Amino acid sequence: MPQVPQRLDASAVRAWCGFALRALGRAREEIDAINVYPVADGDTGTNLYLTVESATAAVEAVFAGHAALADGNEAPHGPKAFDGRVPEGPALADAVHAMAHGALIGARGNSGTILAQLLRGMAQVLAADSDATHTDGQGLGLALRRAADSARQAVVHPVEGTVLTVASAAADAASGAEGDCGAVARAAYEGARAALAATPGQLAVLERAGVVDAGGRGLVAVLGALVETFTGEAPAAAAVPVLAGHARVDAAVTEPPGEVGECADGTPASEEGGPAFEVIYLLEAEDAAVARLRDRLDALGDSLVVVGGDGLWNVHVHVDDAGAAVEAGVEAGRPYRIRITHFGLDDAHTTGAGSRPVRERVERAVVAVVPGEGLAGLYTEAGATTVLARPGEPPASGELVEAVRRAHAREVVLLPNDAELRHTAAAAAEQARTEGVRVALIPTRSAVQGIAALAVHEPGRRFDEDVVAMTSAAGATRYAEVEVAERQSWTMAGICQAGDILGLIEGDVAVIGSDVTATAVAVLNRMLAAGGEMVTLVLGDEAPDTIAAHLESRVRESYLAVDTVVYRGGRQGALLLIGVE
Repeated sequence: MPQVPQRLDASAVRAWCGFALRALGRAREEIDAINVYPVADGDTGTNLYLTVESATAAVEAVFAGHAALADGNEAPHGPKAFDGRVPEGPALADAVHAMAHGALIGARGNSGTILAQLLRGMAQVLAADSDATHTDGQGLGLALRRAADSARQAVVHPVEGTVLTVASAAADAASGAEGDCGAVARAAYEGARAALAATPGQLAVLERAGVVDAGGRGLVAVLGALVETFTGEAPAAAAVPVLAGHARVDAAVTEPPGEVGECADGTPASEEGGPAFEVIYLLEAEDAAVARLRDRLDALGDSLVVVGGDGLWNVHVHVDDAGAAVEAGVEAGRPYRIRITHFGLDDAHTTGAGSRPVRERVERAVVAVVPGEGLAGLYTEAGATTVLARPGEPPASGELVEAVRRAHAREVVLLPNDAELRHTAAAAAEQARTEGVRVALIPTRSAVQGIAALAVHEPGRRFDEDVVAMTSAAGATRYAEVEVAERQSWTMAGICQAGDILGLIEGDVAVIGSDVTATAVAVLNRMLAAGGEMVTLVLGDEAPDTIAAHLESRVRESYLAVDTVVYRGGRQGALLLIGVE
């Protein structure tokens, strides 16, 4: 049984963010599929994932900054005198503030905005004592209570049967629990699950569709991750109730003819289906100005959620007059990161100062994540738009979305080239689709698989045919890498020590050695034992100068009719990448 924390400290916050991101990555498509309220736009799971991704990145930045402080022994900024000692990790207050701030600036959609306020409410309790290193079960229960209350206050017209109901039930259950953080987290999770199952009976649109609330389902996943943080075990996945005849809910659920439904704020929706635009922006403004803004936006539309504080706010509203919603923000303060989505056209726009000529879209493009400058040049020469993944710094989904925008194509093939980026790439693809781009995600797990896919890419053929050909080429390419072990650990090939040379095949350690070239030969022999026609070698900057020639000679002498191609990858993390087609 792995060691797990029984109290909430900065490390537990970090772990919670990571578990929540993975849980939402697994549940994203399921949550998107049941998204019928307040608008059946099929993006709640994606929005929640992007929100937690932003929170996670902010927490990781705090830990990275603390590590730099410890290494450099630099005095931290602030009024307190520095005594030359650096604490073992960040303070709890720093971690929860970062989590809440990251969620606030990265919040997407109605549910993402509410989740950001839930985290902010928790931070208000957990960071009340800036010197505290941790809190216990009672403190966690108080934080969950404050989270639910503050989220409800942030929604101008709260509606039962939504994520707000689920959050309140979680807080109620946590308040009545006794014990450590693990016991409180499990009580909150079970309370949330029960409330989620009851949401179809509270909201007519959910009952008609035969589903539970999508935002509430996402919160259950986040609370399940909190349980995993304290117990080391993820709760069994919560089943999503779906009534007979509703195997999947598509983003096209409408009111019956002549029937008037309800908007997110509980007011009647028009027979035309409600407001046409979703408007989201960050806003720098004073509290008094935000109070006036709430009144102004409440009169303009529905689904109004304003979260934040201390001069920074995230504003979300559904309106017919998007310009008026933005103008209201300008009157209140300084709006930026403005996003306007037309529900009917499923198209998104970023608004800035002034308009620019829109360059014509190309028909198709390839966007690829690459691990080094050398490969970035190779992919670019082949016509791909690249996102550089530096060692230890995987790109966020927002970077992938920006790359899709840079490609400026109607159709995009996305190559993540890393198994760990699967959920990140999927979220980016979903976001790009909301902007009117047709995106196909090929789940490449290595840059050598991406090279194989790019080699058969033909923009002139039908999109589906091109994607099938590229997927087949990638799938037919086995991949491996040779790298240096950073620490002692258990592997499938035995125990390795820091400094050992590891040969990984399809992500698993297959060879442990002391010499780079000998380990690479052993890996290559194992791969070619199953056959192959082409070997691709991508050399990192720290690979021995003679390794390429040695491996090429080995292939030429021992394997007939097998060709070898060598590329320079630059600073790619691994000493060597190997692909066998």
